[in-house]
Amino acid sequence: MDLTQWLIALHVLAAFALVAALVLFSIVIAFGWNRDRPSEIVSLFRVSRVGDVLFGVGAVGTILFGVWLAIQMDEYGIFDGWVIAALVLWAILMETARREGKLYARSRDRARELFGGGADVSDAELRSLQRSQPALMFHVASCVLAFLLILDMIWKPGA
Repeated sequence: MDLTQWLIALHVLAAFALVAALVLFSIVIAFGWNRDRPSEIVSLFRVSRVGDVLFGVGAVGTILFGVWLAIQMDEYGIFDGWVIAALVLWAILMETARREGKLYARSRDRARELFGGGADVSDAELRSLQRSQPALMFHVASCVLAFLLILDMIWKPGA
C-alpha cells in the first residue's frame, strides 16, 4: 500500500470511530432518558467514557487525515467546494458536540454528587437534566451533521 491508500484507510477508520461514538452516545441518552437514580446515571456515564475516546480519536483523525489527503492527492484540492463544505460541517459538528457534552456533564456531575453523598434515590433535578431538550437537540444536530459529512465524502459534490 502506498501513502495515499494508508491515508484513506486511516481517514475512514477515524470516521468510523466518530460515528461509533455518536451511536454509543445515542444509546446512553436513550437508556438514561427515563432514569433518575444517581447510581444508574453514574453507570451510564462510565460507559460513555468509551464514546469520549472514540469521538476524540475520530475528530482528530478525520480532520488530520482528511486535510492531508486533500493536499496529497492530485485530483482533489483543499479549496475544492466539497472539501470546504466538509471542513465547515466538521467545525459545526465539533461545536454542537461540545455544547451537548457540556449540558450532559451537568447531569453527570449532579449524579456523582448525589451518589457520592450516599443518596441513591430518585431526584427531580437529575431527571430534568437527563431529559434536557437542548442537549437532545444538540445531539440530534450532531448526528445529522455527521450524516451530511459522510454524504459529502461519498458523493463529493462539485468534484
